[in-house]
Amino acid sequence: MSVNQSSQQATVLAVDDSTVMQGLVKQALSNTYNVLVADNAVDALSVIYHNKVSVLLLDVSMPGIDGLELCRTIRSIPQFQALPIIMLTARDGAFDKVQGRLAGATEYLTKPFDAEKLCEVIGSVLNVKT
Repeated sequence: MSVNQSSQQATVLAVDDSTVMQGLVKQALSNTYNVLVADNAVDALSVIYHNKVSVLLLDVSMPGIDGLELCRTIRSIPQFQALPIIMLTARDGAFDKVQGRLAGATEYLTKPFDAEKLCEVIGSVLNVKT
């Protein structure tokens, strides 16, 4: 591993109140990306302000501020309007997907997720050839 590897990797922030899901996302992505986790909206906002986050993975169902509200909040902040946001949630209804898009999500994936598909979608939103 070269010294520059971590600085070359894109940073993915996974926001999910489930530590199990955080672990699964880390396991799926840590070979390719620098993975940060947060378990609520307030921590997530702090992380994106203090780190160069390339992609945000958001769960919809979280206590307090849910993923849709967090997505809308992030979209209202000028410096984060172009940040790719992927909803990663158990809510898989057509209405849920429409709500995700209306809130500003770039992509909408459902749990349980396929690790290869997740990497593929992140790569596509980052315009990285996989």
